[in-house]
Amino acid sequence: MNHRNTTEVSEFLLRGFPSQPEVQRLLFPLFLSIYLLILLGNVTIILLIRSDTQLLQTPMYFLLSHLALADLGFTSTTIPKALDNLLSQKKTISYYGCLAQMYFYMSFGNSDSFLLASMAYDRYVAICCPLHYSTMMSHKRCLQLATVSWVVPIIHSLLYTFLMSRVEFCDPEEIPHFFCDISPVLSVSCSDTSIIETFLLTEGIVDILGPFVLIIISYALIFYSIMKIPSAIGKCKAFSTCGSHICVVVSFYGTVSWVYFKPNSKNLNRKDTVAAVMYTMVTPMLNPFIYSLRNREMKAAMKRVIKRHL
Repeated sequence: MNHRNTTEVSEFLLRGFPSQPEVQRLLFPLFLSIYLLILLGNVTIILLIRSDTQLLQTPMYFLLSHLALADLGFTSTTIPKALDNLLSQKKTISYYGCLAQMYFYMSFGNSDSFLLASMAYDRYVAICCPLHYSTMMSHKRCLQLATVSWVVPIIHSLLYTFLMSRVEFCDPEEIPHFFCDISPVLSVSCSDTSIIETFLLTEGIVDILGPFVLIIISYALIFYSIMKIPSAIGKCKAFSTCGSHICVVVSFYGTVSWVYFKPNSKNLNRKDTVAAVMYTMVTPMLNPFIYSLRNREMKAAMKRVIKRHL
């Protein structure tokens, strides 16, 4: 156990961004623009799927609406506080605000991961078992997938938040990140964190890697089925149904892996901060554009909604 002086923590200092005022004046409008695009894009997807009664009432779009909702919660957990700190230059967050941010960040982030796995399963059924698609992806099955994607991360996040609430901290409490993530917060702890670190290496890795492994298996089976299609047109059509989802999976898990699955993940540097900005801001911003620009049904539904209102 570390025997440095402990203190009753009332707030933390978030030191993830450069302290130069000119850099902060540049980051604030950039992050504000990203956040507004995230709100606009994901809210549009949710409203579009809910309002369309023709093409978008399928399991894929049902899960996509939940993914858009998770992205809204995920980004709203971190970006507004980052914007507030950039604008005020205080860079502080209260102790309970830090725990709350940690809880919602993990909950929405892991829901993202589970929903991406559910969407990969949907694509597997659609391509590999098309004759049984309506029964294997019934409304009841979609509700089950969505429920698991929300409930499991909620329980997982409650466990970690409870464990983190038992941790003691040193003075000064400077977190080397722009939001309260587990590893950076543990880096300023003075108490024994072996239990939490054990969870991070076991249950935590399974919670992230489990959905990713399911995605890999689903797409391995999808690619195997596609390669058996004799015509090139048929192959292209099958690949096109997966393209948007593959882009989102690569961008999400690529940046997450950089931060969480490397040695000394508690010792964040500038590259880690950039990677964190990518998966907390840039990827959720790009998701709506990826799904809308690469999806003919989404574009057709958007045109119908616009014509109806005009």
